[in-house]
Amino acid sequence: MTTLSPTTRIAARLGRARAALSAFALLALLAACATTPRVSTDMDPQADFARYRTYGFYQPLAMEQSGYTTYLTDRIKASIRREMDARGYVFDAAKPDLRVNFQGVVREKTDVYSMPRSDIGYFYSYRARSYVAYPVWYDETQVSRYTEGTLTVDLVDAQRNHLVWTGAAIGRVTQRTPAERIASADQAISAIFQRFPFRASGN
Repeated sequence: MTTLSPTTRIAARLGRARAALSAFALLALLAACATTPRVSTDMDPQADFARYRTYGFYQPLAMEQSGYTTYLTDRIKASIRREMDARGYVFDAAKPDLRVNFQGVVREKTDVYSMPRSDIGYFYSYRARSYVAYPVWYDETQVSRYTEGTLTVDLVDAQRNHLVWTGAAIGRVTQRTPAERIASADQAISAIFQRFPFRASGN
C-alpha cells in the first residue's frame, strides 16, 4: 500500500472543501429563490390615477369562480384592503372608482442546471516515487422538478371596465399547512404592492 505525501493529503482535503462550498452556495441560492417571490408589473400608460379615490372588489373574483369564498381568498382580500387603505384609498363596495381582481395559478415546472464540482485525481510520479494529486473540475447536470405559483392582482377602472394596473408575484409552492399558505399569500400581496407607485388623490 502506497502512503500519500503530506502535500497530497492537504490537496485532497482542499479539493473536498471546495466541492462542499460550491454545493452549499447553490443550496443557499435555491433556498432564497424558493422563499422570495419574483414580482412583475404593468400598467396602462393612458390611465389617470389622479382621479381614483375609492375601490372595491370585482364581481365575481377570478379566484372565486366556483361561487364561494375560502379562508385563503378571504385573507387575500384582507391583505389587499390593508395595502389599499394604507395608500389612502377608501373602500366602497357599491360604486368604487377601481375594482380589484385577483387570481392564483399553479403549474408544474422543470429546471435543468449545471453544478460545478471538483475532485482530486492521482498519478504515480516515478521521479518522486509517490502518487501526486491534481485537481479535476467538471460540471454535473441536475434536474429539479417543482411547483410554481403565480398570484396576480388587477386594478380595473370600474366605469370603463378596463384594466389599468396589474402585478404578479411568482414563486415556488412549498407551503403545506393552511397557516403557511396564508403567510405566503400575505407576503406575495405585500411584494406586489411595493411596486404600486400611486396614492389616492388628495393623500
